[in-house]
Amino acid sequence: MNKSDRIYVAGHRGLVGSALVRQLRLQGYENLILRTHANVDLRQQDAVESLFSSTKPEYVFLAAARVGGIQANNTYPAAFLGENLAIQTNVIDAAYRHKTRKLMFLGSSCIYPKHAPQPIREDSLLTGPLEPTNEWYAIAKIAGIKMCQAYRRQYGFDAISVMPTNLYGPEDNFSLPDSHVLPALLRKFWDAKANSEPAVTIWGTGAPRREFLYVDDLADACIHLMRTYSDEGFLNIGTGSDVTILELAGIIQRAVGYDGSIRLDESKPDGTPRKLLDVSRLNALGWSAKVELAEGIDRTVKWYRDNLQRTRH
Repeated sequence: MNKSDRIYVAGHRGLVGSALVRQLRLQGYENLILRTHANVDLRQQDAVESLFSSTKPEYVFLAAARVGGIQANNTYPAAFLGENLAIQTNVIDAAYRHKTRKLMFLGSSCIYPKHAPQPIREDSLLTGPLEPTNEWYAIAKIAGIKMCQAYRRQYGFDAISVMPTNLYGPEDNFSLPDSHVLPALLRKFWDAKANSEPAVTIWGTGAPRREFLYVDDLADACIHLMRTYSDEGFLNIGTGSDVTILELAGIIQRAVGYDGSIRLDESKPDGTPRKLLDVSRLNALGWSAKVELAEGIDRTVKWYRDNLQRTRH
């Protein structure tokens, strides 16, 4: 992947896509193809066909998706399944037909069985039932992995897939009804501090363990793999370490500077008990995470403070 190559970042305004754009530009890649949802609706096949016909991207990072937390997945199962299937089918097929050199599909660690052995290896895929609260999204992402593998096998198309762990950082979604756990907690603590509230309530028991990767680290890993990796097998991307939700809440509480208490609402679901990825294959390919969780949360709090008026609420 040369500095002058035409690179399309699908979903460039989202959490992952914006980080990819930052990292690509930082590393000297300036010939970027960027389109908003208003310009190109990736759910529509004719719109995607027109985009690829006119721009002929040589490399594609497929980071566009409908995403959300437990509540959003429970509320909109048809949208999470159907829209993600449409987006990835349209983009992968168009990339192949218009002779894109290489495509990277970004999946999610929710593809793995709810009770997969920890840390989760790539070969755990399809070995057990999914977590019911996000199975619709997970099934769509599994289909994307299989589509990349199928196009490689049948057509020789250089499509690779990566599975990030839980992500956070600049440009995240901080809307309480449909955000993931880390930005939702950051928002709760921020609002509680601003409103002098005595306590912040978090869902569940606080015991589930989660792994969190700073999104600029993910982007760096993706660029590294786009340059160096070409195989049918997909790769986990994570840090290799995890914390409990209660521990996470404490880190965010300190970063925000909130001095109230934390309450647990155990009537709410916990979700998967633990989700830690085995990143030994990624590490063996010469990449490992750099940003520690506390540092990444500090950066995210500062970004949130500086961009409060335009964040997704």
